[in-house]
Amino acid sequence: MNENNEWIYITESDLHPHLKSRMIQRGLTLQEIEYALNDGWQASDTKPGTFGKTIVYSYQGEWEGQFFEEKEVSVYYKIFDEYIVLLTVKTRYGESFPRGE
Repeated sequence: MNENNEWIYITESDLHPHLKSRMIQRGLTLQEIEYALNDGWQASDTKPGTFGKTIVYSYQGEWEGQFFEEKEVSVYYKIFDEYIVLLTVKTRYGESFPRGE
């Protein structure tokens, strides 16, 4: 949620073609990005001037032929005026990922 406790919505038109290809490549949905932005914690590996949110989901599924317990999603973005500009997304599949606060 943003500073006004309003849910941040992302639409297809908010996604750059490069980001869309990364989402497909990394197995991410638009809803997972929204969830990370709204309920995630601050990513620990952001660069100056860039923001990031990370969240861990219970996955309990296969990715590229292997079973994984959890899925970690990180979304990186910048803020211009009052608008969020999505830069990239990262996904890791595994288990026992650390949780933020």
